[in-house]
Order: sequence, then structure tokens, then C-alpha cells
Amino acid sequence: MQKELILQYKEYTHKDELASEKKRLLDAALKATELAYAPYSQFKVGAAVLMEDGTIFSGANLENASYPAGICAERAALSSASVLAPNKSIKAIAVSYRNENGSNDAIISPCGICRQTIAEYENRQPNPIEILLGNSLPDSKVIEIPSINHLLPFSFTKESMD
Repeated sequence: MQKELILQYKEYTHKDELASEKKRLLDAALKATELAYAPYSQFKVGAAVLMEDGTIFSGANLENASYPAGICAERAALSSASVLAPNKSIKAIAVSYRNENGSNDAIISPCGICRQTIAEYENRQPNPIEILLGNSLPDSKVIEIPSINHLLPFSFTKESMD
């Protein structure tokens, strides 16, 4: 039997089309790119997590000469939120980047490990986590995805181990 997966998302031509709360979140992700430690790739990524109470926690990618020891911006932001607001739900996460060595006009999405990590957070709470994807250009388009399930439809969960 063949089945079909559908990816739902909204595309905005400019971040000014976003609701003020989401625009503030995307701006926080962009600002977080300045905190990135990316001496090897020069590819700076910032992420920001919006909590249910409106608080925003940011994170940036942190590279290491031993590449597997680095951490992505999304996981840094989620870790901050988890430690500093352990009993609050996450409404949304935004990701932005600045590529010092190349083009900045594409939209990037979380890597596989970050997708799985976002899924883990989403599975622990009653509401989905919206995902906003942008870049560092002032006139960037923005992609809004309603849940990590649209980026990782067959995520590995606790039930996978039962």
C-alpha cells in the first residue's frame, strides 16, 4: 500500500509579515548568530526558543576542533530553556544563520540530530512546537512549519523501544 506524506508550511516574503511575537523570536535567533563560535566553518547559526509565557532563550552553534564535540544552536537554545524553565512548554523555535564564506540567501533547516531533539521536547508537552526558518539578510523570506512532525515524520520515540 502506498501512502503519502504532506509537508505543511507557510512562506512569508519578509519577516515583517510575521506576528510581533514571532518576529521578536526570529530577531533573537538572528542576534544569537553573533554569539556563535565557528572558527572552522565560518557558518554561524543562531536559534531562539519562545516559551509559553513569552520568555525567549537563545543559543548559538559552538564548534570544536574535534568536530563531533560541537553543539548546534538549536540544541544549545533548547538546553537553556530546559534548565531555566523546566516546567514550561515551548511555543516555537526560530533558526537563523550567517555564512561568512558564502551565500546567505537560502533558508536552512535543523540537522537530523536537532530535529530528533526538537521532537523529544515536543513529545513531552501537550502542544506542537512551531519552527521558524530564516537567514541574516534584511529582506529574507521566512518559512513557518507548524510542528517538527512535518520535518521528521518518523521520529524515534520512547514507544519505539517498547
